[in-house]
Amino acid sequence: MKNFSGIDLHSNNSVVVVSDDVDHIIYQRQVPNDALQSRAVLAPHREELEGVVVEATYNWYLLVDALLADGYHVHLANPAAIRQYEGLKYSGDFTDAAHLAQLQRFGLLPEG
Repeated sequence: MKNFSGIDLHSNNSVVVVSDDVDHIIYQRQVPNDALQSRAVLAPHREELEGVVVEATYNWYLLVDALLADGYHVHLANPAAIRQYEGLKYSGDFTDAAHLAQLQRFGLLPEG
């Protein structure tokens, strides 16, 4: 089974979502912006992950460098080129992270 991860990155925390190849959320959690904690929450899913999508915000490089050092296939999303669905009923950090994983799964991720 292939899994996909999206990380909605903020200044002091990140929301990590792991979904499977039929878009079921397997894991979701908000963690402090600390590379060790982000790596720890991804570790149980490592073997099944096709890749990890990280939002290209001003502090992306710290997390991306740590994930690349661990051998993850990292995609840097261009947030200016990503449009959420119009008329979403629910919106927030968890849905944003899930949307990044979904874009990767569909092969529609605009990368930065």
